[in-house]
This record gives sequence, C-alpha cells and structure tokens, in this order.
Amino acid sequence: MTRVAIIGAGIVGATAAFYLSQEEGVEVTVYDHGVGQASKAAAGIISPWFSRRRNKAWYRLARLGADFYPRLMEDLAAAGSASQAYEQTGVLLLKKKEEYLDEVMERALAKQAESPLMGDLEFWTRDQVQERFPGLTGFDRAFWASGGARVDGAVLVAELLQAAGLEPLRKEVSLTWDGDQVLVDGQAYDKILLTTGAWLGQVLEPLGYQVDVRPQKGQILDYQLDQVTDNYPVVMPEGEADLIPFKTGKLSLGASHENDQGFDLQEDRQVLQKLIEQMAPYYPAITDSQPTGVRIGIRAYTSDYSPFFGPLPDQPNTWTVSGLGSTGLTIGPLLGRELALGILGKTGDLDPADYPVERYVTRD
Repeated sequence: MTRVAIIGAGIVGATAAFYLSQEEGVEVTVYDHGVGQASKAAAGIISPWFSRRRNKAWYRLARLGADFYPRLMEDLAAAGSASQAYEQTGVLLLKKKEEYLDEVMERALAKQAESPLMGDLEFWTRDQVQERFPGLTGFDRAFWASGGARVDGAVLVAELLQAAGLEPLRKEVSLTWDGDQVLVDGQAYDKILLTTGAWLGQVLEPLGYQVDVRPQKGQILDYQLDQVTDNYPVVMPEGEADLIPFKTGKLSLGASHENDQGFDLQEDRQVLQKLIEQMAPYYPAITDSQPTGVRIGIRAYTSDYSPFFGPLPDQPNTWTVSGLGSTGLTIGPLLGRELALGILGKTGDLDPADYPVERYVTRD
C-alpha cells in the first residue's frame, strides 16, 4: 500500500486525489485548512487561445489544460459522477478599438490547427450577440469562439473529491524533518503532494526552503438573474471585468487582480465597484442588479508569472506545484493529473523540466 498525503484541496489537489484514488494499492489522505482557496477567486473561463503571452511553455500548458477538460469529464462519468461544472457555451471577446478584433482572429486562425477545441471562429454583429446574450451593448461587432467554456471551480472540486470518496481533513498542518524524510503533523507518508498555492512559502519555511511565490487577491461578484442563462456565452471585454453566466440564472462578474493586499480576505467595496463600472458600458443592467454574494480567494504568482511543478529539490518523495495565477482553473486539472502520474512513477503529457521547481524553490 502506497500512502499519499495531499496538502491543499483546491482544483489541483482535488484532481490529483481523484486520479490517485482510481489506482489499486494507493491510499490518499487530503488535508485542507479551508481558507482563501484560489479556486474561489477564479472567474471560471476556459479560453486560453487568445492570450498575447509569448512564453511557449506556458501556452502549451494552457492549451493542453483546455484540451484536457473533455477527458476529465469522461473520467468523472466513468467513475459514476456526471459533472455539472464544465460546459462549452462559447466566448465573446470585445475590444474598445474593434479593429483589434482582426488581430485576434489572425492569431486564433494560426493556432486553430493545433487547438481544434476552440471551435468555430466568427465575427458577430451586435444583433447576433443580443440573440445569445440579451442586454449586451456598447459595441458594433464581437469575436466569437464556440469552444470557449465556463467552469464552476467550487462545484468541480466538490465533484472530484466526491468521486474519489474523500473528505478533506480541515486543519492546517505542519511539516517537519525526520532525518531526511518529511513528516506531515508528525506522520510519515510514502509520498507527499503540496498543492497549497500562494501559501507554499509558509508551508515550506519550517523545512528551510525559500519560495518565489507571491499572493494575489481576487474578488468576484455573484448575481441571480430572472432569466434562462443556460446557453449564455462568456463575455470578455478588455480589463479585469468578465461576465460568466452559469445555469439557472447565475451570473458572475470578475475577477479583480490585487497585488498589494497580501493574504487579506476582506471584501473591498471600492474594488468591486470598479468591476461594476468596467462592465456597465457593455451590460448596463449590472448597475441596477444586487449581488447575491462575493467570493474572495488568493492566487499564486511567481516573479516571472510562470507555474512550476515536480518534486522538491533533493526530495523525490515530496512533490509540489504553484504559480498558476489567473489560469488556475484552466491548467489546474491537467497539472493535478500530471502530478498523480509523477507520484506513481508514470509519464504524463508534460515535461517537468519545462516547469522547474528548483527555479522557484531553494534550500540553503
């Protein structure tokens, strides 16, 4: 029996737990202190193909992360869980200078051969948009990609853990050395997986590690509309404010990107008001709507905005991952599966050398 401890039950930890639980001879224990989970601050948009980032390793990870979702849905279904968290309803991109949409189309067409999941690519008029998302205004045309998707991170995490038959132990654990072995609250495990996001530095500090990861606060407003929003597309104007419609009238607006708030989880009405003001020219109804709630979480960023995963330096039995940033829901499930495979000594679709832990985690 291989005993595995997973510290952190966000999207990465939950996915790793699900895949490890499907293996014979593997016993999984999940710990989570239940505070500030980045999945709560993720807007829930799966649409990485239109990014202008030139980091090839990052884009490959993001592209494969989006591609992985249909496989994840199939694996959950095979395990007896029909997921309600992910759905391809398309994505609409809006630009203040609409001639820039031509550049978006050009970049998308260049990537479409290797990314067929992005689906049909079209320019839509305002009337066409109104048919799919009534009330949108402030533009003459939009860029449409049918393969864009929405995902409810909190729902997906719950589904993954339920399918794994696991209930996280709600506690903040401590790591200590026993010779050259890492212990979790004094207990020895065959393998340890640290999926603690922005808290990785705090978790590893007692072991003498320094970690290049900083926290970024994210806030999202949730609304309940008296409309059938099941097939509404995601709307992505320029700026931080995006509209993510879910089923049964649920609508999310966000998310903020606050780099100077540390681990603060308090609601900031000024920041939330800015999100509303950014969206108001495109969806005026947002100014008259009352939010039903606010979600706040902490994302993890490295100094060069690149994620990393793999075993700790000189610790082949302790694996980690962090630095996912605002693409956590896009790349998190794939990384969770890759980590599960790595812990089992199997090869995945990614080369950890392209996302080296030792660049961001060091020990004197």
